[in-house]
Amino acid sequence: MLSPDFFSCDASQVAQSLIGKVIRRKYKNYWLAVRIIETEAYYLTDKASHSSLGYTEKRKAMFMPPGTIYMYYARGHDSLNISCGNEGDAVLIKAAFPFIDELSPEKNIKIMQQLNPAKDGSSRPIEKLCAGQTLLCKSLNLKVTEWDQQKFNKNSFYIQDINLKPDTIIQTRRLGIHQDRDAHLFYRFIDYEYAACCTSNPLTKRNYNETEDYLLS
Repeated sequence: MLSPDFFSCDASQVAQSLIGKVIRRKYKNYWLAVRIIETEAYYLTDKASHSSLGYTEKRKAMFMPPGTIYMYYARGHDSLNISCGNEGDAVLIKAAFPFIDELSPEKNIKIMQQLNPAKDGSSRPIEKLCAGQTLLCKSLNLKVTEWDQQKFNKNSFYIQDINLKPDTIIQTRRLGIHQDRDAHLFYRFIDYEYAACCTSNPLTKRNYNETEDYLLS
């Protein structure tokens, strides 16, 4: 389980370091697991950040110690963030990909598909199961009412480092940010190997060019 110290660093550093980490969530008697493939960094001084609007009880988690879970409703659906760096900074977990190992066998993916079916009721494809911040939370049964302002718990919900390090990370602009709210900042990070499974693949966007619209590192 990642320690609070992991989250005490700069928000962009934390966002990049979380790529490849595994989220584990206990649902009933099953451990569901996903590999983080996309994150976004937010700062107190960033106009796109909730905390830039000032402290409120609703935004309290962003002002709590690093490693505090901050959950809010994005268009009516649950969204997972974690406080980090300085007060008011946080990282949004944007997308993930189902992870399989001894603790979380392949059969558990069916449970996530049941939790997060397609609009027509069919099983959502594995590559699209967590391809977005609210889809991720739905697949893991993470809810604002249960986890906002809480700490990770090794018995029910935590993030683990299993030494999965991406060969290449894409750095680009965040999604859904108004042009007047620091939309130009390259605070979004994606595992290159899983770019096709993230919220929106910058490598296939029309008129997107390396260095101007994204960076590879």
